[in-house]
Order: sequence, then C-alpha cells, then structure tokens
Amino acid sequence: MMKLVLSGCNGRMGQVVTQLAAQAEDLQIVAGIDAVAEKKNDYPVYAHPLEYGGGADVAVDFSSASALEPLLSWAAEKKIPLILCATGYSEEQLAHIREAAKKQPIFKSANMSLGINLLMELVKRAAAVLGTGYDVEIVEKHHNQKKDAPSGTALMLADAAREGLPYEPEYVYDRSGVRQVRGKTEIGISAVRGGTIPGEHSVYFAGTDELIEFKHTVYSRQVFAAGALKAARFMAGVTAPGLYDMGDVLKAL
Repeated sequence: MMKLVLSGCNGRMGQVVTQLAAQAEDLQIVAGIDAVAEKKNDYPVYAHPLEYGGGADVAVDFSSASALEPLLSWAAEKKIPLILCATGYSEEQLAHIREAAKKQPIFKSANMSLGINLLMELVKRAAAVLGTGYDVEIVEKHHNQKKDAPSGTALMLADAAREGLPYEPEYVYDRSGVRQVRGKTEIGISAVRGGTIPGEHSVYFAGTDELIEFKHTVYSRQVFAAGALKAARFMAGVTAPGLYDMGDVLKAL
C-alpha cells in the first residue's frame, strides 16, 4: 500500500484527489497539509509539513506557490519524492526547484492531465513541420477564481511550440499598448476568466488561407486528480534525483 501525503488537502483540488484516492486499493493518504488545518476527511491535517512526524512514499502538492519552500525542505529531510502541481511560481522559485532536483526526486507539472501532455507533443511536432509559414496563437480559459494568468499550461504549450520552431519566439501577452502589425516571431497568449470553467486551451497555427487548431477541454477536476495519482504511483518508485514531468509518466505507461 503506497502512503501519500497531500498538501493543499482542504482546497478544491485537494478534496477531489481525496475522493479519488479513497476509491483506490493501492494507496492511502496518511496525512494532509493545509494552511487551514481542519480535518475534513479520515486523515490528520497539519498546518506545516514539519508537524507531521510520520513517513510516506510520496507527497503531492496542490496548494499554492507560497507553500514551496517548507515543502522542499521537508521532502529533502524525509527523502520523500515531491510532486508539485501548483502554478504561479516566480523565476526565483523555479530556479530553487531546479537546484533542489539535483539532490532529490521532484516532479513538476502545471497540468496533470495526460491529454494536455500528449497535446504538447503534437504542438511541438506541428511547430517543427509548419515552421515559419504559420503564426502561433494560444488562448486559455479558466474559472473566475484562478489567480495567475496566463495559465501555467498555456506557457507549457508555448514552450512546446518553441522547441519545434526554427526561430526564437517572443511571448506576447497584451497588444493593447502598441499599434503595429503582428511580429513574425510572436507567440500570442491570451487568457479568459469566467464562471466555473475547469480549463480549456487552444493552440492555433494560422497560415495563408488556412487555420489549424489544437484544442483540449477539461469538464471535471477529476482529470487532474487522476493524473496526479498516476504521477504519484510513478514517483513512489523513483529514487534518483532529477526533475520529472508527465512526459516521464507517459513513457512509463
């Protein structure tokens, strides 16, 4: 039985992960970490990871970027693989994650959906094939409670296109302050916030008299929870330091 610690357990995603984990026969949530240390389920909840004195095979974080530092320290001390599912990390925090991954196994993905990670591979391939003849634009839509924009997933998709393109693109998030035609090396990234949209991402390759669209839509947060548990099962068996992502999970399936 795999033992899992869930950070951000009392949030929306934490509760969905809890519900899905309860249906699994091969894993058990042994503790939760949350700023609001209220016990809502059948496992104890702590306000700080260091308050939990037990062990675990893996830890999953669905809290926020502000929880990063104590989680990294705790996971390193306990030698527990850490899965980071939060978004909105600063450049300094991203650098810290990369540095920490040199000494411990860390999994990081802004989107835990297997489908979106497959889409990334398709976008990368399309960018390599279509090259300079097509403009790349990305539109992402999320619920009105999401704090960061653009989404981490939109940036992941932009990075995927960037890997395939024969030039170094410029990410453009807002064109309202300039009056000029679109630059040839731009990747435009637009954000929509409203209602209860779980997540929708579209990548457009716009050429002369032709438009190619790649689209991924999520209808339930269970998609992300299921992906997180797949990542947990994968990372529970990882001992080598390194920065892992959903691409590694896809290869292992």
